[in-house]
Amino acid sequence: MGHLVELRSKHAVLTGGAGFIGSHLCDALLDRGNTVTCVDNLVGTAGSTHNVAHVLDHPRFQLVTEDVLDWTERTDLAGVDCVFHLAASKNSVALGDPENDLRVNALGTLRLLLRAARDGVSKFVYASTGSVFGDTSSEHVEDGPKHPVSVYGISKLAGESYCRVIGGILDLDYTVLRYYHVIGPRQDASNHGGVVPIFARRGLDGLPLRIYGSGEQTRSFTSVRDVVQATMLAATSEPMRRESFNCASGISVSIQDLADFVLAETGSAHGIEYAAARPGDIQRFAVDNTKLRRLGVEFETDWRSIVRVVIASLDSTASGVSRTGSSAAFE
Repeated sequence: MGHLVELRSKHAVLTGGAGFIGSHLCDALLDRGNTVTCVDNLVGTAGSTHNVAHVLDHPRFQLVTEDVLDWTERTDLAGVDCVFHLAASKNSVALGDPENDLRVNALGTLRLLLRAARDGVSKFVYASTGSVFGDTSSEHVEDGPKHPVSVYGISKLAGESYCRVIGGILDLDYTVLRYYHVIGPRQDASNHGGVVPIFARRGLDGLPLRIYGSGEQTRSFTSVRDVVQATMLAATSEPMRRESFNCASGISVSIQDLADFVLAETGSAHGIEYAAARPGDIQRFAVDNTKLRRLGVEFETDWRSIVRVVIASLDSTASGVSRTGSSAAFE
């Protein structure tokens, strides 16, 4: 194995590709000339293909609506150049079914790694999370201690470990990218979605925003465009071989500041409700992204401009304008 992929005109498999981040990655791969097989059971989108509706008829795009574990058992990855593994059980639902969280995030990753190694896939890119570090006062650096405080963080850390061990034993090239608080168009605005679209939806609907905890907890909001850039680079960059990277803007924004901004932008006068902090909810994220920036990845640090795009996309949806097409204001 041992060689990197030139992605242009190659075949990529993308698990979780009908989701928020995955659909943007599908767009980027197709724009580059790749053939894309998207595997997604649509659980994360409540059975909808709206995020990829605009590419369903694309001649180089195939959507497989199947559980990734079942699909991996039967598929043949021979001829696939790169696997982008984004499929996951989300943190917001992990506590409700921790055994399924383990099944999807750990076993699913192991099974796909073994299949990729067996069938000669050149590159495996694994989407992990900053939650592997746990709730710490220390800055997140790639090789720092990891003490996850959520079942989601535990299962994603297991996935990272499988990448390292299987990559070493079976000579499979891999890269681990830890995503942090990714925001942008198409993000799930349901109660199981991200805090930015949930706040935006409630502000637009004239409902109070709900903060769990004091509001002093911080997040490193990161543009989906920048995450896609880093994920594409992972398949082709020699320095990223068998390495882990914090894929985050590095900024630190309090949930209180986010709520205040969304209320102002949506013109909502319905204020904020405070509720008890949720189990496993990390209070502070301080992220070092130096390792990735040294490779030329730039991160947008004006989080307010990205939040405005999210609000505008949800407002357009509420007005009957589809949000599945190209997000030109975000390109």
